[in-house]
Amino acid sequence: MTVQSPDLISELLRGMRLSGVKYRRIQASAPFGVAFHQAPGRAQFHFVSHGSALLRMESGATFELSGGDALFIPGGNSHALLSDEQATITPINAFPSEPICSSVCAITCEPCPESENTLIFSGCMDFELGGMQPLIKAMPEVMMVSRLMSTWPEIHPLLAAMERESAARQAGYAGILARLADVVAALIVRGWVEGGCGKATGWVQVLRDPRLSRAIYAMHQQPGLNWSVADLAKEAGTSRSVFAERFLAATGTTPAKYLSELRMRLAIQYIRHENQPIETVALRLGYGSLAAFSRAFKRIIGHAPGTLREASQTAEEV
Repeated sequence: MTVQSPDLISELLRGMRLSGVKYRRIQASAPFGVAFHQAPGRAQFHFVSHGSALLRMESGATFELSGGDALFIPGGNSHALLSDEQATITPINAFPSEPICSSVCAITCEPCPESENTLIFSGCMDFELGGMQPLIKAMPEVMMVSRLMSTWPEIHPLLAAMERESAARQAGYAGILARLADVVAALIVRGWVEGGCGKATGWVQVLRDPRLSRAIYAMHQQPGLNWSVADLAKEAGTSRSVFAERFLAATGTTPAKYLSELRMRLAIQYIRHENQPIETVALRLGYGSLAAFSRAFKRIIGHAPGTLREASQTAEEV
């Protein structure tokens, strides 16, 4: 099934921010088992440069990986990379690590000289979809690059470049690998969205319903307007009651609550990533005063907008 709303897809991808906060070059030989704890609000990326591994999710799902495979775990779910089902698992942060550059460290699991080395490049990433953050919950637990190879051939040279950089280890290779990982992960997300979001249900229905898409796209384009249900129904070309019913069924919330939450997600983006003054953001998002904006922000997000300025940006161990 193809997605029916290119405007809304463009809005989604335009708001996508995906950048690594911690990368690891992991070298291991069988038997090995490396556990990655859940990372709320962050995604995990793995690229097998050489050798093979077994990915086991906390849900019990398993995936066989070989050289050239890449995968993206959008929800940051707990998982492990193993040489085989019986391998002993050790948390990733229990292994000694050696900094390669400011954002990448090298980890060597206990080597076995008689076993083939497996080389994996991993990234823990901040993953945001701007105003469409709810779509992350509709994404599959694991997104494999292999499922996109035939449709998106531009991924091939990027994976080949990652293999070369991992093997050659030339000057600056770690930083180049980190940037390539960001791009490949973004392409995996884009391929899933533009391919119709697989068999996902729930919020994805918004992308498949051209009437709902038009209304939500209008809110995203002008979040500062005081949109009423009647206004949005007019954008959708339906009656007020039909629109409200379809909107609730697809998103699980009301248009008013969706607009409020959209504004707050955008506010976080404007303040934290674009360094816009809080007063400017308040007016841009339709609030008549800074006090009214601050009250709404604290009610929805749980803290005052000023704390975004003070928050530390250091990466957590995962």
